[in-house]
Amino acid sequence: MRAQVMKCVAVVIVLGLFLSPLTALQGPNKAGDKININSAPSEELQKLPQIGPKVAQRIIDFRKTNGPFKKAEELMKVQGIGEKTYAKLKDLITVG
Repeated sequence: MRAQVMKCVAVVIVLGLFLSPLTALQGPNKAGDKININSAPSEELQKLPQIGPKVAQRIIDFRKTNGPFKKAEELMKVQGIGEKTYAKLKDLITVG
């Protein structure tokens, strides 16, 4: 019985080592994978830190009203995104 438990533990450890790097690649933070704030749907925008459903919708509404963002810094024109929030986002977003 103890040998079976040890085998199960070994399998779980091996699977964890194999799957851990794969799950790290799924988020928007993998190297070079930035979220395009001009085309991202709400669900994708919400993957960004400090961006919930309401702010994501404000980003979408802003670009519908004003056209595409020309520079990422223009994101600070959206209500709820100030300098501190932008500082957390700037390396994770793109406009093109």
